[in-house]
Order: sequence, then C-alpha cells, then structure tokens
Amino acid sequence: MDFELSEEQLAYRQSAREFAAGELAPHAAEWDAGHIFPRAAIARGGELGFCGLYASEAMGGLGLSRLDATVVFEELAAVDPSTAAFFTIHNMATWMLGQWGSPAVCAQWGPDLTAGRKLASYCLTEPGAGSDAASLRTRAQREGDHYVLDGAKAFISGGGVTDLLVVMARTGEAGPKGISAFAVPARTPGISYGKPEEKMGWHSQPTCVISFDGVRIPADHRLGAEGEGFAIAMKGLDGGRINIATCSVGAAQGALDHARRHMLERKQFNRALAEFQALQFKLADMATELVAARQMVRLAATRLDARAPDASTYCAMAKRFATDAGFRVCNDALQLHGGYGYIREYPLERLLRDVRVHQILEGTNEIMRVIIARRLLDPAAAETPR
Repeated sequence: MDFELSEEQLAYRQSAREFAAGELAPHAAEWDAGHIFPRAAIARGGELGFCGLYASEAMGGLGLSRLDATVVFEELAAVDPSTAAFFTIHNMATWMLGQWGSPAVCAQWGPDLTAGRKLASYCLTEPGAGSDAASLRTRAQREGDHYVLDGAKAFISGGGVTDLLVVMARTGEAGPKGISAFAVPARTPGISYGKPEEKMGWHSQPTCVISFDGVRIPADHRLGAEGEGFAIAMKGLDGGRINIATCSVGAAQGALDHARRHMLERKQFNRALAEFQALQFKLADMATELVAARQMVRLAATRLDARAPDASTYCAMAKRFATDAGFRVCNDALQLHGGYGYIREYPLERLLRDVRVHQILEGTNEIMRVIIARRLLDPAAAETPR
C-alpha cells in the first residue's frame, strides 16, 4: 500500500496549484461578490486539460484516473471552492457523454467540452424529486427519430451559461427502470431558464430552474439504452461524490493554511496566538481531520478506479465524512481568526459559505448514510467494507 503521490501526480498538483494561484486567487473574491461566472478562466483551465481530466482520450480528454483528478481538484478548491466545484460538475457530465454517447455526438461535442471551449451541466434534480431522484417526472416521448422533452429541472449548476445539458427523463414506467439519459444542446428551441437563485455560496456559478416545453432531441442524442438513465446517473454520481468531497478537502486545506499563518502572526496579551495551547490543540485536531478526510477520499477514488463492487459505498462514505469534516475545519479556521474571519477582506467566510452546500448536493449526507447502511445490512454482502 503506497500513500505517496507518483511523479506524474505531483506534476498535476503543481500545475493545478500554479493555475489556482495565477488565475483563481486574484479574482475569487470579486467573482463571489459580483456573482460573476469566470468562463474565460475556466477555458484557460481547459487548455491545461482541467475540463477533461478523466474523459477518454478518444474525445480529447486526458484519460486520467479518478485518483489523479482528486489531486487537481483539491488544489483548485483550496483557493476557490465554487469555481473548482464547477470544474468537477463539467468533468462529470463530459465523462458521461464519452461513456454512453453515440460516436457522432461524442465527435461533435467531445473536443470542445474537454478543451473548455464549451461547457456542460448535469440535470437530474427536479422541484419535486430531490433525494428521491427515481420519482422524477420530466418526460421524453419518442416520436420517430426524435424524442420530445417536457418537464423541469431544479438547482442546475451552470444553468443558462453552459452549452450542453446531460438530462435524465422518463421514457417508460414509474421508478428507476423507466428513466433514460440524453445529451441536450442547451439552446434548443423550447428550453427556458429561470432567474439565477440567490444562494448562500457558490456565487461564481449560476444555479437555476431549467424548463423543457416540447423540446425535440434527435434520437441519437440518447445516452445508453432506454431505461438505463438512472443507472447512468448513479454511476456519474459516484465520481461526483468523490469530486465534491475533494472540493471540501481542498477548501479545508486552504482554511487551515490561513489559520496557521494567522496564529503565527497575530498577537494577543503580548503573545502570538500560536503560543496558546488551547489554540494549538484546535489546529492539531483540524489537521488530523483533514488528513483523515483526504485519505478516505483517495481510498474511495482508488476503489472506483478499480471498479470494485463496493465502490459506491466507499464513495458515499468519503462524501459523508469529507464534507462534514471540511465544513468543521473551515468553521474552526474562521473562529481562530476571530472577528477578522467574519469580514470579507479575509477568505474564511467565503470558504465557509462555499463548502456548506457540499453536505447537501450529489446526494445529502443523510442519503449517504442510507447507502452505507444498506450495504452493511445486505445479507448478500460477503463482508462489511474494510
């Protein structure tokens, strides 16, 4: 068992760190305050391969492992969790297209998506179907060589600014077996976008409702076979959960670094904060939780790369633990800054706002517990995860 990063992974980390320092750090606060979507910066990340990290090389991606991708996403999130999270969502949708899209659709969209010239959104959640995604009602009716799409999706990251939508819609019976997946060009007639949601965090990426009214989609834009959509969505979410857990780890690392510097520089009662044992213990606990979360995320990524039968359980565990731990570390780092942590001149309040949603999206942490418990209590399981 080797916990050390390879030379290639260290090179990816350095490239991501330099990109984050040069392209994200100088502007993250401005994007947050102005609710600005940094499309140009994302495109520059695409030039480095960050928009197609684990997409297949056949469609222009780097074909990296999920473990490799966590190294990149963590560095981006240490500076700007909101923009980093959009990179992860785009990567997930692009990978799904490459895995299940027709050769013609992959050839049409793949090179632009992996290069960051065009961007993608993932559309599963609906106003009445959040955690219960299998009850979604958006429908795709087959009419000759087209499908006609009607319904609505909610809380869609990038809604209104992306170019391709990976949409889950009902083509058959009630329940998960009646759901299919589609690649839908975002400017197709009949698609409309609601107003951007006013959110607590994630201000550098818009979130909105997307409505579909008689949207005609060529049949070859279906991903996989009819009825495979829910399974495809869940496979996408396994990686998505690792991605968002990684963003929590990255944000926590950024917060811990700020807290450490603050403790060394700030004085109270004629002593540096770093000299107070109570604060030393707090910093030690933060670092310990962060390292544990990082290793759990990397273990889950390794299980997913190996296509292990219990990979989904490990992804759920990593998502639950890392997003909870990441929020605690960011919150404790803010506390260590005192009043300075609460003002926008310092990045702590932005990091805290951005990571809070990680405990909700890609499946709430309560749903992660359901997934884990089902595995533990499955009589057919050979043993518990270990």
